Amino acid sequence: MPATVHVRELDLADLDAAWELGRFAFGSTSERPAPTTVAVPGMTRYGAFDDSGRLVGKAVDLHHDQWWSGRAVPAADVAGVAVAPEARGRGVARAMLTGLLRGARERGAAVSALYPTVAAPYRACGWETAGVLRTVDLATAALPRHRPAAHLTVRAGTPADLPAVADLYERVTRHRNGMLTRRGELFDFFAADAGLPGDGLTLVEHDGALVAYATWQRGRGYGADSVLTVDEALATTAEAAREIVGVLGSWASVAPTVRLCPLDGDVVSTVLPLEAARDHERDLWMHRPVDVARAVAARGWPAHARGVVDFGLTDALADWNTGTWRLTVADGAAELTRVDADADLRLDVRGFALLYAGAAHARSVAQAGLLHHRAGVDPAALDLLSAGGPAQLLDYF
Repeated sequence: MPATVHVRELDLADLDAAWELGRFAFGSTSERPAPTTVAVPGMTRYGAFDDSGRLVGKAVDLHHDQWWSGRAVPAADVAGVAVAPEARGRGVARAMLTGLLRGARERGAAVSALYPTVAAPYRACGWETAGVLRTVDLATAALPRHRPAAHLTVRAGTPADLPAVADLYERVTRHRNGMLTRRGELFDFFAADAGLPGDGLTLVEHDGALVAYATWQRGRGYGADSVLTVDEALATTAEAAREIVGVLGSWASVAPTVRLCPLDGDVVSTVLPLEAARDHERDLWMHRPVDVARAVAARGWPAHARGVVDFGLTDALADWNTGTWRLTVADGAAELTRVDADADLRLDVRGFALLYAGAAHARSVAQAGLLHHRAGVDPAALDLLSAGGPAQLLDYF
């Protein structure tokens, strides 16, 4: 293959080739989902072409927003990256991701997350591991059961309840870091059928207000290998959490295993016997800034965090991030401003990603070789960038 690749947004005429490339890369069935044949709002598809005009790579920018301490931060979450086998190892993915980041910045994105099939190529492009989405199995009979609370109502949900479910999801997640807001035209497009998200929706209400829900897939059979897959179970009170977990436990006679993704520190997780959980699947996710100044200014910051620190930053793919910056945090807000002087602390963009996502402390980032400092300078000053705790994801994309 020639060394040059040409990256551009895909148009409708390119979608057949993109589908075939992705189908072979990911081993998909030949049944083609409808969204792969049409333009999808809130999604930008990129392709890399060789000199003959053949599509040799593709990547998708998902126009998500992520919650960061109460504020919605525009994101360019990456999915569907595939390179033709004959073109691998020739810089195709790097060229596509460089174009994707530039386009994402132009449309206003601040941060980016992705789930890698292999981490090394994304590390080379500035993403770094920030967390794991865990799917665990629990014995259904081990779930705690209790006498139903008289003041709570449990009922099956309908499509008419989905706005209340979305509101409860937001109440649980908006104060966290990294969680998708599930707002915007991309989510509206996929929710247009107005159907239930799965086989069932169970609601817990208090005086008519939703306080817990679970969405689930029944699966097949009722023998020893039957599994109830809980796509999501969230609650706003401990009593409501116990109620929803009790309903899940009632499936023990026909579904011996419950499969779910626990959300660290959520009310439902405090009720589950997670000490007995077995990992079913672990999906590593990675993070990076699209525009560091925008990423710092757009998010919320803890009210108690306060300070100023200068640092240099190197970003090989997004040169607009490279330079010397002053981070100022105060009163629940922060900003990055450029400074002319050299800084004692020098960050690689992967180190910035680790700190911003609260995935590591500055001394650990320095030990990893992603933060350099002069002798006698304490790298912990950059822990200011990680104020607010670790980021999490509950959506796979």
